Amino acid sequence: MSDNGRDGWRDRTVLVTGIGGFVGGGLAAGLLAQGATVVGVVRDSGGERLLETLAIGHRVELVHGSISEPGLVQRAINEYEVDTVFHLAAQAIVGVANRSPLSTFESNIMGTWRVLEASRQSPTVKRVVVASSDKAYGSQRHLPYTEETPLSGIYPYDASKVCTDVLARSYAATYHMPVAVTRCANIYGPGDLNWSRLIPGTIRSALNGSAPIIRSDGTPERDYIYLDDAVDGYLRVAAHLPGVAGEAFNLGSGRPVSASALVGQILLAAGRTELRPRILGEANGEIDRQSLASSKATRMLGWRPSVTLELGLAATVAWYRRHLKVEHPVLVEALA
Repeated sequence: MSDNGRDGWRDRTVLVTGIGGFVGGGLAAGLLAQGATVVGVVRDSGGERLLETLAIGHRVELVHGSISEPGLVQRAINEYEVDTVFHLAAQAIVGVANRSPLSTFESNIMGTWRVLEASRQSPTVKRVVVASSDKAYGSQRHLPYTEETPLSGIYPYDASKVCTDVLARSYAATYHMPVAVTRCANIYGPGDLNWSRLIPGTIRSALNGSAPIIRSDGTPERDYIYLDDAVDGYLRVAAHLPGVAGEAFNLGSGRPVSASALVGQILLAAGRTELRPRILGEANGEIDRQSLASSKATRMLGWRPSVTLELGLAATVAWYRRHLKVEHPVLVEALA
């Protein structure tokens, strides 16, 4: 497999947990484009609808159920003779995690050890990439986060990602498994249909001519990377296994932007600068400022983000403009 991870996937069988999510679906599409055979675990019909939206539903093999279900991941790996596992499945919405911590812990923590143990027992699995998150670092005085920054996430979603991260590296250290971890910034781009997230929610509001909603007071800062850059990072990590087993890699832009500034950029990209956001100031249990240093990924993997926020938002708005025009005919006039 080449160093950049873009070659060498032909005829490999790859398992993507969380394939019904925005990033998992994007990763599956990237793997299919490289000639891989893709197997995915999907829990509900929403995931299947996303795969159909991405026009790849008929090209992947689906195993239905939850990764926390005993034996399910092991069966998928064994029946399809999986070579590579990308573990992306998670309950990833911070607000949901705060309201329902137990289901979040079950999905994000128990689900991770099910995946790791099934991979450990498989004679066919050659590499495993586990998705942690920049949220695992928690709130820090010094930014940007490096991979040496302590994992101090304390809110439910953040804590679940700390556990995911540590479990993955524990299996690498204890069992000499070819496992590595990604800690991504906020990923955005075409295909995210979770309207509670700031970027897709703001785009939909803008294209519908309504005021976007900012749940916080507008000041929290986040680091954002475009979906294609995240997929490239995942593939590069996998391509470097087992050589980088036990390592964690930050994947981010290093350029944080506030919620208010981001909404302003989206409105500009959508051509709706006359709209003014509604700032609710209601968000609780979230980190105030985040950004990632990705020099380790550049040095060891040759990875760096290639899509600027301006270009990424333009491409994302264009995708939603097409998607919503098809899905919601009542918006045709507003979108024209």
